[in-house]
Amino acid sequence: MSSGLAILKKRADFLAAARARRQGTSSMMVQARKRPEDDDGIRVGFTCSKKVGNAVARNRAKRRLREAARLVLPDAGQSGWDYVLIGRAGATAERDFTDLQNDLRYALRKLHARP
Repeated sequence: MSSGLAILKKRADFLAAARARRQGTSSMMVQARKRPEDDDGIRVGFTCSKKVGNAVARNRAKRRLREAARLVLPDAGQSGWDYVLIGRAGATAERDFTDLQNDLRYALRKLHARP
């Protein structure tokens, strides 16, 4: 992603995010963790289980999550954090794209409001 977002690729990073904070919305689950090291930048990962549907449905949901993250995270995300966006069956692929972005903004506000 050219918008300053790095992509999570290692399973250990996904597992670390799964043990941290999470916030659900009607169209996705967002997991977030503050990285302990002093590196800046926002890292993001995407996942959709087979519950979301066949390969076509999962890829469509991930494409929509990637685009929402590209548009929302540079402004609403915090540097030094990892985010994992998890697609939900039916909702991620079918939800209006503006609502999908608003769901991500809402989840980020809730995640960063916690102490």
